[in-house]
Amino acid sequence: MPRARRTVASLPRPLGPALALALAFATACADQASGPAAPPPTGEWRTFDGTWSASGDRRTLDAGADRQAAILDLSGSILLTGERGLGAGFQARTLAFSDGHETTVGSAVWTDERGDRIFSELRGSPVATGRRIVGTITGGTGRWAGITGEYGFDWTWVVETEGRMQGRTVGLHGRARIAAPGGGAR
Repeated sequence: MPRARRTVASLPRPLGPALALALAFATACADQASGPAAPPPTGEWRTFDGTWSASGDRRTLDAGADRQAAILDLSGSILLTGERGLGAGFQARTLAFSDGHETTVGSAVWTDERGDRIFSELRGSPVATGRRIVGTITGGTGRWAGITGEYGFDWTWVVETEGRMQGRTVGLHGRARIAAPGGGAR
């Protein structure tokens, strides 16, 4: 008798999104098999494109007619690519607040395979499918110390339920540079 195969869609509900996230991270790590990328040379702008998949918790508050404020706690993986870009995979965590009317603000931390981090601030329109979010890179630790830059993306919900969500970016694109020794970028 042939053995039945289980797909991600047929896995128990809590396991499906976790497995999908694990597979996305494993793929990102496999793409980096040639070794960890070095940060951009100091003072030189480098562009990057990427993908960012995340899942997490959402707490909401009805804030008026057709308006719902929300606090989001998302984590997932980011893979950045580009001809001369950052070319690195990161685990990411984001905490954000959406007023449900005009604004989303938040903070993100990207952690690479060494444990070095990149910090950024997020802002944009209320979080919903197709909404634009922009990030300002404000610094980092380890090999990313002194990094600055910016990026933007459109957000797409993959799964959205009360209390839990899973989504991904569309069109993630940005640029970054690391300050030259002695202060300031060239």
